[in-house]
Amino acid sequence: MNRYFLYLSYNGANYCGWQIQPNAATVQEVIEKALATLLRAETSIVGAGRTDSGVHARTMIAHFDCAEPIDCERIVGKLNSILPRDIAIQKVLPVQPDAHARFDATARRYRYYITTRKDPFTYPFKYRMPNPLDVDKMNACANILFEYIDFTSFSKLHTAVKTNNCRIMEALWTKEGDSDYVFTIKADRFLRNMVRAIVGTLIEVGRGKLDEQGFRRIIEAKNRNVAGTSVPGNALFLEDVEYPSTLFL
Repeated sequence: MNRYFLYLSYNGANYCGWQIQPNAATVQEVIEKALATLLRAETSIVGAGRTDSGVHARTMIAHFDCAEPIDCERIVGKLNSILPRDIAIQKVLPVQPDAHARFDATARRYRYYITTRKDPFTYPFKYRMPNPLDVDKMNACANILFEYIDFTSFSKLHTAVKTNNCRIMEALWTKEGDSDYVFTIKADRFLRNMVRAIVGTLIEVGRGKLDEQGFRRIIEAKNRNVAGTSVPGNALFLEDVEYPSTLFL
């Protein structure tokens, strides 16, 4: 059996997230159907993560198996010709037979985009805020994230994960121009709804409604009910996923 990593990007607006669900369109389902058409066999894929409804990906990675070796360059073109225009295949790479897109990932990076400017062309991909935010205060609190590993306060309730521990490697707000803000966060793993809950809580900091001490209390409470409201998914992007180089052939 031959295993491959599939690199792709997608606009998540028309999908109820990545993972296959009953009676709902998902990115995984659409790609599996396209692969089955090309390979003439039912083909399952395993993604590096499970983006929520409406969330986008500049780079998502998934693995799939094929009984016979495939022409990677050719299958990229074939897939792109039959997939809808909101899903694009970037490349297909051969990997070790036991390489796993989810469990072998060493880090994932997300970005969240905010603007205070009304723009008829960018509104689907940015969360509009009415007033400016204090980037310095938000970054001071973002730095506090590095001191903790248990992020229960930013996790969706009643999930099936065994641990809420994550190792955050990067968390930074940048201001772009007069009206745009970007939050970048990188970690070894993320909990369900974690990024959107962190952003929503840090927005409270940027609005002057929460200070560093209060932010610490929220993390230490390990209680989702004390954190801020989750921001909408339309402005969240999975930017990239990292793997050890030894996985690739």
